[in-house]
Amino acid sequence: MAANAKGKVGVVGLGIMGGAIARNLKVAGWHVVGHDIDAARSRELATAGVEILPDAGALAAAVPLILTSLPGPDALAVTVRQIVAARAPRRVVVETSTLALDDKLEAERALREAGHLLLDCPLSGTGAQAATKDLVVYASGDSGAIAALKPLFSDFAREAHDLGRFGNGSRMKFVANLLVAIHNVASAEAFVLGMKAGLDPQQILKLVSAGAGNSRVFELRGPMMAAGRYDPPTMKISTWRKDMAIIGEFAAKLGCPTPLFSASAPVYAAALAAGRGAEDTAAVCAVLEAEAGLERAPAR
Repeated sequence: MAANAKGKVGVVGLGIMGGAIARNLKVAGWHVVGHDIDAARSRELATAGVEILPDAGALAAAVPLILTSLPGPDALAVTVRQIVAARAPRRVVVETSTLALDDKLEAERALREAGHLLLDCPLSGTGAQAATKDLVVYASGDSGAIAALKPLFSDFAREAHDLGRFGNGSRMKFVANLLVAIHNVASAEAFVLGMKAGLDPQQILKLVSAGAGNSRVFELRGPMMAAGRYDPPTMKISTWRKDMAIIGEFAAKLGCPTPLFSASAPVYAAALAAGRGAEDTAAVCAVLEAEAGLERAPAR
């Protein structure tokens, strides 16, 4: 395939997820233009062939299609302002971040009034899964635009689904992440119980993975828990705290009880208090080990 045969696409936010998506799109034949406020991330992606521009407004002036992978609502607000200020022709913006629905609705309104189209398309998967295109796109908004983007989605994800009206993608992501939060702590709890009982952590990993207690989260985070190593992170605990707060607020507004999700929250809070914010969320295993008075030899 000829280089850049598929056209131009911009990626705003070149962190763990956005950087992996940009790399995969580049390999698939897209001309990828990117921006990140972190100069180191920009330099890293530039070496992978991504053209770096100074801000989201410059991207809007250069490409018709923009993906955003952002850490929080402030970053989204800045990105939207820059795109609007660019006064470019109609752009399609694919918002893949996990953010509160009200923030995405405000961004949709601002971009629509400026003549652009925002799609709500959060992703199910970790940074490690993003690197191997093992993501699921929960797309919502304009169905025609979503259908037209299926070839793009297939170049960085294994599945993409149209969930209908704008915001349903985020609603689905909250449901999925609620389970991730619970499964992650449950996996750590199982590891600590087994190790406290004298079982080898690698044996726990192998036999749970082969049995009825397995889950995708156990498969993804279990190897880190078994090794007692939580770097490099596929999802930082400090970032996950934001996702937890969003889900909790969403459920509270609906008056929906979430007893298991609520029970998992203090474990993540304890991980942050222990200075593990930059580590993978699998580090909740270390928190439960400490609470159990369990000491194991440092991983080699």
